[in-house]
Amino acid sequence: MTKSSVRKIISDQVWKQLEAAVEAAKHSRAGAPAEMTDREFLEAVLHLNRTGSPWRDLPDELGYWHAVYMRFRRWEARGVWRRLWKNLQTERFAPSPRFAHRFDDGARASACRRGAKKNGLDQALGRSRGGLSTKIHAATIDENCAVALHLTPGQAHDGRQFECLYESLDPDNVLESAALDKGYDADRIRERLAYDGIEPVIPPINTRSKKLPYDKELYRGRNRVERFFNKLKQFRRIATRYDKLAKTFYAASPPRRRLSHH
Repeated sequence: MTKSSVRKIISDQVWKQLEAAVEAAKHSRAGAPAEMTDREFLEAVLHLNRTGSPWRDLPDELGYWHAVYMRFRRWEARGVWRRLWKNLQTERFAPSPRFAHRFDDGARASACRRGAKKNGLDQALGRSRGGLSTKIHAATIDENCAVALHLTPGQAHDGRQFECLYESLDPDNVLESAALDKGYDADRIRERLAYDGIEPVIPPINTRSKKLPYDKELYRGRNRVERFFNKLKQFRRIATRYDKLAKTFYAASPPRRRLSHH
């Protein structure tokens, strides 16, 4: 028997955690049975994400590239990826609905192609000091899991994305404190958190005339969001953006965010 030359990510233990969430995310069983199982399909997508390979270079033992690509786009159009991510968050957090910390930050993904608009739509591509790039803004619970994600052009300021991330959070996820870096030190952000009963853990920017106190012990935990982005960038398709469409770049992120720590 020939041993597979392709390293796979989804173990039997991981699939036991994923299978029910995947079935619930699909909603419908209409149509002819797929030639690939859901596990085989996700394995193929994760291989492409991890290696950054073009769709056409998918190894034959992981399936026919065009079938994988079309299924990926169908899941994207039907919102399956987003529902899968939400299902996994529900599964993970249901036993403990109250959290002590939330961490927000931004990381850039360099883009390898020209940032054109498709059908007049902004594709979250912009120019920064590093060249053409996309910035990923995330709210995370720990280094393994994000609960909100937002894409902007690479030159976007972190603090201006706070409201978008904050409004994306599940209202059932009750927060006691939020650890953010200096880019989020703004009166409006501090006031919004305080109004909702959340302790802002934000070091003051150097230009503040009056230095505001913050809990340095809690702030040490913010390194978890840095570790989260480090794990995320082990997948080359995130570290370097190959997808022209923002929705395609975004769509494959849920399984990556969930599986990056296994």
